[in-house]
Amino acid sequence: MSNYEIIKGIEDAQLRKEALAEFNTGDTVKVYNKIKEGNRERTQVFEGTVLKIQGGSNRETFTIRKTSNGVGVEKTWPIHSPFVEKIEVVRRGKVRRAKLNYLRDRVGKAAKVKAAK
Repeated sequence: MSNYEIIKGIEDAQLRKEALAEFNTGDTVKVYNKIKEGNRERTQVFEGTVLKIQGGSNRETFTIRKTSNGVGVEKTWPIHSPFVEKIEVVRRGKVRRAKLNYLRDRVGKAAKVKAAK
């Protein structure tokens, strides 16, 4: 058994069994994130625009940006993380790029993404 086959077996075991919602860059989504505080566990919702999706296999991640009290907040999650309970698509966005880094410099209406038809 080669090293490649061993690594492939380990990565396949870490993949998420159930599929999350299909989403793309520019979509507005809600991410339901499990948070452990001591011995308690709760779900926190983070809603924002998907800036980028990158990687592949079990290393695939996505970044979401929202503005909270006038301050831009970005979070990055692995898609196959056990802490991501579910992803809910609020609205689809129409974009022509894979990575929306230009949104970081924009404020107000200029930071909006057009809705897909």
